Amino acid sequence: MRSFFVLRLTFCTFVAQKTTNMVYKYDFLIIGAGVAGMSYALKVARAKKGSVCMICKSDLDEANTSFAQGGVASVTNLAVDNFDKHIEDTMVAGDYINERAAVEQVVRNAPEQIQELVQWGVNFDRKENGDFDLHREGGHSEFRILHHADDTGAEIQRGLMEAVRACPEIDVKEHHFAVEIITQHHLGVRVTRRSPNIRCYGAYVLNPNTEKVDTYLAKVTVLCTGGCGAVYLTTSNPVIATGDGIAMAYRAKATVADMEFVQFHPTVLHNPNETHPAYLITEAMRGYGGVLKLPNGETFMEKYDERLSLAPRDIVARAIDKEMKIHGLDHVCLDVTHKDAAETRHHFPNIYQKCLSIGIDITTDYIPVRPAAHYMCGGVKVDLNGQSSIERLYALGECSCTGLHGGNRLASNSLIEAVVYADAAAKDSLQHVDLYDWNDRVPEWNDEGTMTNEEQVLITQSVREVNQIMSNYVGIVRSDLRLHRAWDRLDMLYEETERLFKRVRATRDICELRNMINVGYLITRWALERKECRGLHFTTDYPLHAYDKK
Repeated sequence: MRSFFVLRLTFCTFVAQKTTNMVYKYDFLIIGAGVAGMSYALKVARAKKGSVCMICKSDLDEANTSFAQGGVASVTNLAVDNFDKHIEDTMVAGDYINERAAVEQVVRNAPEQIQELVQWGVNFDRKENGDFDLHREGGHSEFRILHHADDTGAEIQRGLMEAVRACPEIDVKEHHFAVEIITQHHLGVRVTRRSPNIRCYGAYVLNPNTEKVDTYLAKVTVLCTGGCGAVYLTTSNPVIATGDGIAMAYRAKATVADMEFVQFHPTVLHNPNETHPAYLITEAMRGYGGVLKLPNGETFMEKYDERLSLAPRDIVARAIDKEMKIHGLDHVCLDVTHKDAAETRHHFPNIYQKCLSIGIDITTDYIPVRPAAHYMCGGVKVDLNGQSSIERLYALGECSCTGLHGGNRLASNSLIEAVVYADAAAKDSLQHVDLYDWNDRVPEWNDEGTMTNEEQVLITQSVREVNQIMSNYVGIVRSDLRLHRAWDRLDMLYEETERLFKRVRATRDICELRNMINVGYLITRWALERKECRGLHFTTDYPLHAYDKK
């Protein structure tokens, strides 16, 4: 527990130098390009109150948003549904750790933001009469999930990408990587977690074409960097989900919260050749009538929850994990063979084709499934406007902690949270942007004296170690012994990686590794500090959930 208690900043010394490093100035700098980043960009660009830049570490279409299959939760069928039901479902799933003001804000503003998504060109499935074709998912008391077949996230990403690319006010920098957030620290001021009025002045960004770290000065900076599933060995997230925004904000002394609440999706396709990302089998398939079974056909969810296969994700994931351990299995099964085959193919065309590609016909065969790291409920702590504890720095989407999810995210609440908070952040930052200016005293990034890294094996091996540590010791079921072992291993990796980082030029690989270690530490630390079983945090050392006492 040595270095992590202080988690020292080990940036290079920043001094003037003669390099080809570039300096850019934007009114709004957005780091990340999922639904949160793109919807925020469109909203501020529409206001025409300044220049907008979006930093994307890969292609614009590779974001967690694209991998979301199930849909978007919103009260639209007022004949049977209402805001109070959605609010209560969200609070129940979050084990009442949720911040009610955040829940109210998201639920009550959801319908308006759905309409804006439609106006931007996003298509949701509809019935013949024009009404939305609504699904129901685990933890929801009503059918309120808007979807586009079984690739809703990809459809939202497509619609927003087309709108962004058609907007001349938005500069998109693909394959650029944000290395650090710029604060007073880079001006030579000592910054601690107790420092008042920490301000963000932009970010240092790696340009892959020049291999230089450029300076992006901004009046407003917005983190929309997604989650951190890639710190685990098996995840539904893309490989880019390395927790960059959370790690950068934490190093800059921003407040983070609820990092122990890592959601493991109960059902990803069990395919040993495809773990990073693992193919998601949407929650909507259980809402459709899919039943969880052992490979021999026996059901088991009746032992754990009266809601059976439609129980919230934390309960279902732990139940599957326990059954796999009891029976020595590497997966359980999801059965939809009792449903009409044509209807199944219609509702889940992509899942049908994916499974068929590995020899599984879901209309006649069980689907082999298992849990995988899926969603981070915690992150950079923000207020109702998406503002972090650092002035002029906002955080939206999965990298933020709004308080909506509490101890466990209710299915399909994430995409709607992203667009509702993007709207709130856009309105707030547009009101204040004219009060800010760029800080021209920010020095360029200095990598003088560093060398090209010729020890790539050290980075790839350390990434594997992080994956193993987090999966083995900080997974679905935890104990103090495992968590302390994770802490010690991560501490050693942290020291080794920081020594390497100071020797070599910044690359995406080593920066991602630093971020993964930082985020792994935060998850472990928060898990150690919670002395109870609550929501997604389940430990064998403290009081058990009711179903384990049966």
